[in-house]
Formats: sequence, structure tokens, C-alpha cells
Amino acid sequence: MAKAPKGTIAIEEAVLNPDGIAWMAESAALFNPGQDPSKIANHGHTQDLLDVHGSRLAKMDANGVEYMLLSLTSPGAQGEPDPAKARKLAADANDWLAAQVSQNPARFGGFASVSMHNAEDAAVEARRAVTELGMFGIMLNDYQLANEGGDVEGKKYYDAAEYRPFWQTIEELGVPVYMHPRYPQAKDLQPGTRYGERKQILGAAVQFHLDLSMHIYALCSSGIFDLYPNVQVVAGHLGEGIPFNLWRADHWYNKPVKKATRPSKHDYRYYFTHNISITTSGDFSTAGLKFCINEIGVDRCLYSIDYPYDTIEEAQDWWKTVDLPEDQKTAVARGNAIRLFKLPLDE
Repeated sequence: MAKAPKGTIAIEEAVLNPDGIAWMAESAALFNPGQDPSKIANHGHTQDLLDVHGSRLAKMDANGVEYMLLSLTSPGAQGEPDPAKARKLAADANDWLAAQVSQNPARFGGFASVSMHNAEDAAVEARRAVTELGMFGIMLNDYQLANEGGDVEGKKYYDAAEYRPFWQTIEELGVPVYMHPRYPQAKDLQPGTRYGERKQILGAAVQFHLDLSMHIYALCSSGIFDLYPNVQVVAGHLGEGIPFNLWRADHWYNKPVKKATRPSKHDYRYYFTHNISITTSGDFSTAGLKFCINEIGVDRCLYSIDYPYDTIEEAQDWWKTVDLPEDQKTAVARGNAIRLFKLPLDE
């Protein structure tokens, strides 16, 4: 396949393998209230997720998107509470995605899915996906839903000590981990719970960044990046709002009482300038991007779209209006992604 002209590189772009339609139907009503889950396979949004080489590529060509890193849409394996099923879901999705990418590697690359029920399974699949399938990173959809005995479903977060073998493997592989949002588990939507009477704030507008930002703060403060200083994590949607709170977060995190007891050696800003990168996925704010560049540095900011949840046309129309210095705009549009993910593209 011929290379496209140099353009933007988009790195939070969702796909769905045909086997994923069944599990995606479970959260369809959250994304589109009133939707009949039995008809999800024929829904236009599902068709956009299933498509790789048709309308997606045509829109990329028409709007100047040079390359996409593709990932299984949320929640993927993180939404499966059974460890064996989650492990198979991830492996099957990775095999399918690798086959799709192999049809046009000049335009597409892939993120690996992994089950995070335990660090060992996650590390094994991450290593297979990177070394055998050629994936450029790992996509994690916030917490792992897990059976905590009987029918009780719990959440597993990756700042826990049990996940250190996973992070060690990530450092050895030298690929980034992308932290992506997801909808709450079913029990958090029941009456009397956090979101039970507040379903209007579910999803990308509010709930996604509220929940995922907590997980990212937890990773930064856990000491994981002190143990594995070369690990790189990416957060979309302008860093899930964290760059806008860095001053206050550090103001209190650096108080003597906190410094004496916190697990991490450094504060949040340190990790956001050494271990975290952010993207513009689904947050096309020029003022917001400029603020992030000022806070964490241009080398930590990357372009992204969040297709098909946002459109290629809207993202690219916005990008054309962004008035950054040319060297900064080129870095955000493509150069930073090429370096961070070691993409097979010319800078």
C-alpha cells in the first residue's frame, strides 16, 4: 500500500471485531438511551466501528489524516468479569486487529487489548501482541470488572502492588499504555448510588473524566513510575482534565504531612512531564491545548480524534484553525506520536 501524504496521526480511534457485537450490546443503552440492543448490529455507529478499510479510510484521505492507531472500543476485556472469557476476548480481538492492520500497515497500526484480572495474564498477552503481532501499545479501559466471589462484581485498579509484574513487562517492551474511559458497572447505576439518579452525567461529557482521572492520579501517586521510570502512559481528552488541576494537586500533595506518607517520590507534575502524555481526542479546544502545552510541554501533547465517537471532519476542521507555531503544530500533529510509539513513518 502506498504511503499517504504527511498529515495528522490519530491515536485514540475505535474499532470493533464482529465477535464483539454481543458484549457491546450490553452497554448500548448507556450510549444511546432507548436503543434496542437486539438491533445494535445494524446501527450506523456499530457499522462505523466494524469498518476499517472502507468509509473510515475514505474520510481519512479526504480530510488529511495520514495514519490511525486502532483499538478495540471500550470496555473490551475490562468489561468481562470472568477471567477466562476476558483473556479470550482480548486474544481474539488482537488477532483480528492484527489481520486488519496487515492489509494496510502504511495507514494503520494497533493497540493490544489485555485482560487485567491478573498481572501475569496481562503481561503474557501484552508480550505476544507486541512481539508477535506488531502492536504499538496497550489499551486499558479504566478498571477491570471482576467477580469478587459469587455474583458480586468488583473493580481492580492497576496502581495495586499486584500489577507490578505487568508494569515491569511494559517497561521491558518499551511501548506506551493508553488509559481510556468506560461506563460504570451495573451496580453503580442502581437507585441510591453515585450515578443511579444522575444518569444524565454518564459518558463522555462528565463521568468519563471524573472516573478515569482518579485512576490516573492513583497511578501517579502509587510509586509505579519510580519503580519503572521508563513506563509511558497516555491519557486522552486533554489528559482527562488533570493538567488544569496540577497546581492545586501539587500544592497539597507537597505539604509536609503528605510528603511524609505518600508512596511516590515526586508530585503529579513530575510524572506528567516524565511519564504521561495527553491527546486532543474528543476535546477540540484550542485554548485547552495551549494551556496543556504550557503546563506539561509540547512534547507531551498529541493529536487525536476519538473516531467514530467524534467525526474525522470535525476534528480536522478544528485542527486547521489551531494557531500554534509551525514546529509545535507539527510535533503535536504527528512527530510526538511517531517518537512515542516508534511508528514506521517518516518524521
